[in-house]
Parts: sequence; structure tokens; C-alpha cells
Amino acid sequence: MRIIGAKTDGPAGDTGEAWIKDGTTETFVRDVLEASREVPVLVDFWAPWCGPCRQLGPVLEKVVRAARGRVRLVKINVDENPELAQQLRIQSIPTVYAFVDGQPVTGFAGAQPESQIRALIERLLGGPLAADLEAELKAAREALAGGRASEAFVHFRRVVEQEPDRAEAWAGLVRAALALGRPEDAERFLEEGKRRAPEQAAIRGAEAALRIAREAGALPPREELERRLAADPDDFEARSRMATRLFLEGRYEEAFDHLLHIVRRDRGWGDDAARKRLLEFFDALGADHPAARRGRAKLSSLLFA
Repeated sequence: MRIIGAKTDGPAGDTGEAWIKDGTTETFVRDVLEASREVPVLVDFWAPWCGPCRQLGPVLEKVVRAARGRVRLVKINVDENPELAQQLRIQSIPTVYAFVDGQPVTGFAGAQPESQIRALIERLLGGPLAADLEAELKAAREALAGGRASEAFVHFRRVVEQEPDRAEAWAGLVRAALALGRPEDAERFLEEGKRRAPEQAAIRGAEAALRIAREAGALPPREELERRLAADPDDFEARSRMATRLFLEGRYEEAFDHLLHIVRRDRGWGDDAARKRLLEFFDALGADHPAARRGRAKLSSLLFA
């Protein structure tokens, strides 16, 4: 089915991303001093028993993810690496140092709000982080439209990690999960998207995608539909169901053509069912999908000819 449209265990959790890792005294030169010659590296000194550390850690990770590799985060457990903490004169935790070109250039002690951390990183980078989310969304749209659902899923997930109320990203996760054959995940993403942005068109479109996907098990076999259409090209019920089957297979243009045939021959069939189904398909794909744009143009030409 191709409908297109890191785990963390507290401050010391491994996110599985190259730009966020746990560090030690032995890895400090490689992970911090050498790495900071390529990009700024934040070093978070923390301990498992430290309440403010547990507050700060997820905020640091969130903002570092938003930088998409332009800055890195290394987390040092001071209980496990006391000599390193002593060498760098860490007097309280949490303490964060920013390293550039192998040298500490700025830092802070204590838990800080996200806005302060974003401002610090933006000073290090010499520019805002917000544009990166737009780049993520652009990459996600392109991947989804190109049938690269796994790639799109990663991009959309990064967006919701940074902006949990971004309706387009939740809708994209629904479509990507469906394309990957993960309907349970799609249901979960849709519920979360509806909770955070219930009235937005993107969420309604994702709901349409899920609704169409649920029909897969009730459709007649392709061979049966082909026989019916060969016997009667104006068997509109068979043609409509064939359109749904083709849509679920990712053959969007062919699906649209079947429904456009019905509209051309008998727009009133089934209380305008073919036109309504086309609009549902367009919503399920999303307004930016190239096939949806072409389909809308064909439908408009047919209706207003």
C-alpha cells in the first residue's frame, strides 16, 4: 500500500543520532576537542541524581536536533568521569560548556529555558534554527511524493519533535506510516495530530487517507473488477472500486482516470459519488502532491468545459 502524502532514557540515554552521544574521559578528545574543529560541540555535565539535570537534558537534545548536525551534544556523567569534571573545574551541575576549535568559548550552569539555549546555539551558528524545520518539511514532502516513505517518515518525525503542534508533520507521519504498511502507527499519529491541531485541513486529509486504507480488505479482487469492466465499461460501481484499488497501490493517475470517466459519463451517479471520491483522494494525498494537483486540474477542466 502506498498512500503518499530516538529513544531517550533520561539525560544519559543514547538517542541513536550521530550528533548526540554519551562521552567519557577516554573519548573526550575525539568527541569534543577534535569534533569541535568541524562544528560547535556542547558538553553537558550531569549526574543521574540531579533533578535540574533531568530537566535540562531533554531541552538540550531538542534544540540540538533542530540544528540538524550543525552543532553536537556530548553528555558527561560526572559520577563516572570525576577526573574530567575536576580538570574542567566543574563546581555544580548541570553545567554546559560550548567548544569551538578545541576550546571552550561560552557556557552556563543550572537548568535554562529552551529560549536561552536556542539563543546560545544561534549565536554559535551565526543564524536562526527556524529555517531548518522548513527544510525538513520540504525534504519530507519531496520524499513522500517520490515514494520514499521511510525517508519522509524520518523528516516528519524530526519536525514534530521540535514543533509538536505542526499539523502538516503529523499528517505526513500518518501517510508515511500507511505507505510503510504500519496502520496501527498511522492511527496513533492521527489521534495525536487531531489532539494537537483538530481543525486543520492537513489533519482532515490524513484522516481521509486512513479511511481509504481501511477499505482495502473489503474490495473485490482485481480480476473480478476487470471482468466486470470488460463486460460493461459503464459498470460504475466496478469502476469506482477499481479506482480505490489502484489508489491504494499507488497508481494515482489511473485511479483518477476511472473516476473521471464516471464524471464524464454520468456525473449524478450515486449522488455525485465519483466527484466526491476524487476530492477525497486529493485530500488523502495532500494539496502539495503533484498527482493531486494534476488530478484537480483534470477535474476542473471536465466540470467547467
